[in-house]
Amino acid sequence: MKKNNILLKIIIFGIGLFVMAFGVALSVKANLGVSPISCIPYVFSFKSPLSLGTLTIFFNIFLMLIQIGILRRNYRLIQLLQLPMVFAFGLFIDFALRLISGLNLSNYFLQVLFCLISCILIGFGVFLEVKAKLTYLPGEGLAMAIVDTFKKEFGKVKIGVDSTLVFIGLISSFVFFHQLQGIREGTVVAAILVGFIAKFCTKRIHIIDSWIEPSLDNNPNLGLTESNEKNNLVITISREHGSGGHEIGKHLAEKLGISFYDKKLIDLTTKQTGFTSDYIKQNEQKLVNSLLAEFYEQNYAYVYEKQVPLDVLFLVQSKIIRDICAKESCVIVGRCANFILKDKPNCFNVFIHANKNYRKAKISDEYEIESEITDSELRKTDKERANYCLHYTGENWNNATNYNLTIDSSEYDLEEIVDLITISISKNKRKLSLIYGEY
Repeated sequence: MKKNNILLKIIIFGIGLFVMAFGVALSVKANLGVSPISCIPYVFSFKSPLSLGTLTIFFNIFLMLIQIGILRRNYRLIQLLQLPMVFAFGLFIDFALRLISGLNLSNYFLQVLFCLISCILIGFGVFLEVKAKLTYLPGEGLAMAIVDTFKKEFGKVKIGVDSTLVFIGLISSFVFFHQLQGIREGTVVAAILVGFIAKFCTKRIHIIDSWIEPSLDNNPNLGLTESNEKNNLVITISREHGSGGHEIGKHLAEKLGISFYDKKLIDLTTKQTGFTSDYIKQNEQKLVNSLLAEFYEQNYAYVYEKQVPLDVLFLVQSKIIRDICAKESCVIVGRCANFILKDKPNCFNVFIHANKNYRKAKISDEYEIESEITDSELRKTDKERANYCLHYTGENWNNATNYNLTIDSSEYDLEEIVDLITISISKNKRKLSLIYGEY
């Protein structure tokens, strides 16, 4: 790594630390509670003659010692870079508090306003810190140590660490003062907003990447040649739960003599990600709640070494789908394939739907379920698929304008549906030569 590159990273990291420290100072002045990572030293600052910055230094050194105890032989010396960063952060906090020592907030509205500003500053500081890719502050370092040692998901560990810090702060507050002190609604707001702001900055601000890695190609070539793409026909099948999309896709592929991909994609994804097939089955193509997913994913904005597992799953499956379509003609069921391949001219997109009674009977028969399938169960699965699609593609999953053909599978038998699809494709002039020239 070039010396000027390292210097630039140090400068960006230092600016990030100062911005974060200024945000912490503003949250102190707002007096509505500080962020989870600062709540323990903040509570102790009411009882100690030491400054908040000094207590922050001691507290973070303690977190570093816990990291060493967890990692042991796996502790890397480069992680000691956290030490000078910790001292700088503590000094910055005290300096920022002196800068705004004359600031007095006379009413609750101003307190809320400055609490929100503090969250924005801390979030932007986290963004700069992560972009520098030098090290983490000990709070995130502790979460990483737990993740690497016990093979847990970072998002869950980060929530656990933050919750533990807040809990200890609460207990300390009641022990010292017999009442809630230093932890209030602002702590909750910071826990929610800071990660969202850091994530927002990561998505919207890319100039720092070009400064740190000027040769980085932001538009990598996936290795798909235009000639290969033009020679292959791809039919995507999106479907409501229980409408028979898998069976229709399989018979369609057999009739056209092309490959069929549905459950086979799970095996391919398992090989490339290391996720178990059970994990993929339980998590692909569905998202229970978009807001909860956003809240969970914002935890990953604090680190550069870990990615959201569902993001990894979607990205890997997207690449697999594109690679398959570059090599051969095929039928693909689900996985938002129609949106992944929306720039491909030889993609024909089908949406299969059906009435509730038909779908209930189909599900009961296919999975040999004795109990009655409820309307809410159907809505739940369809909603999860719609959430997943909207989250990763920004598109409406069940909007008919996103498809070349929509079919009510309860109105036709299997062979009729397959014929409808093949006739529709053959009438599309762009696909005519592909159908009859290749099959």
